Amino acid sequence: MEKPLSPRESGQFVAERSRDVFVDEDGVKRVVQMIYELRESEEFTASGWKKMNPLAPSPDSDEAINWVFVTDTMNFSFWPEREEQQCEVVCRGNTYRGYMSLCAAVTRAMDEGVPITSPSYFSQMSEAELARVLRSDSGTPMPMLRERHQALTQAGRVLLERGGSFRMFIGHCENDAEKMVKYIVENIPSYRDEAMYEGKRISFYKRAQILVADFWGIMEARGEGHIPNLDFLTMFADYRVPQGLVYLGALRYSDALMETLKNGELLSSGERREVEIRACSIWCVERIRQHLWKLVEERDGKSCHINSALIDFYLWPYAKKHHREMAHIPIHHTRCIYY
Repeated sequence: MEKPLSPRESGQFVAERSRDVFVDEDGVKRVVQMIYELRESEEFTASGWKKMNPLAPSPDSDEAINWVFVTDTMNFSFWPEREEQQCEVVCRGNTYRGYMSLCAAVTRAMDEGVPITSPSYFSQMSEAELARVLRSDSGTPMPMLRERHQALTQAGRVLLERGGSFRMFIGHCENDAEKMVKYIVENIPSYRDEAMYEGKRISFYKRAQILVADFWGIMEARGEGHIPNLDFLTMFADYRVPQGLVYLGALRYSDALMETLKNGELLSSGERREVEIRACSIWCVERIRQHLWKLVEERDGKSCHINSALIDFYLWPYAKKHHREMAHIPIHHTRCIYY
């Protein structure tokens, strides 16, 4: 079987053929200007990682690396069937929803003495034990418990076969971002985020790329973050960042797709419109990065340090923060293990 295109190649391939999702170059340039004004802020540094997620353990310990592996392995599909029916997790006096409810659940389990970040434990934990860890403090349980259990136990067994920890596992990759993504995808099936489009095998690798980016964020905070080709990473194709890109005018949906999404129709994983939304989001952020690098070189006379992963780290919380202003733009919903 032919190898899939890389996420970046996939983004360009789909964007050049897309029927319902389009990258708007004028909108891209407006976003570039917005990011350019913030280019020296801490929002565009790896040290912003810990600020983004106060529930994570201190990056000084390997426990942070273990924590990241567990949360990233189960980091998918948090959207509620109804907005008023959200899974909520209370941890250290605060209530969390969405992805943060997972982070809260894992940290709460650690506070309760559950060895949830140990591969020897989570590789063989029962579904009932994971249900206890991920228990909701509202009437709505966290969705896809069975799939999360399968992904976590399977990944744990892989770690035990290859060194016993994520640090040892990723140590095979010589601090090379591209090798890291490929090694994760080749060895842990739940990270194999691929699809077919116009007869071509393409890839997104959303969770695998986030795992590498999070690992980098921790190592950077420890002063050990030298991963020379981190620019290999693209944005992490999910459902919130595309909404933000549409709101900012950098991405555009056809009237037919907009109508479909406003009607609440679910898109299945791998279907054409869902693939176009994710792939065009990748290419949109690539165009933002390309224009930004050119602008920084022209105006500042130096190369730009802001890569696609850092742009995503800015856009995701931006979309979350401005969710009320962009409520008129529908989020696409796909129930799957990839995002």
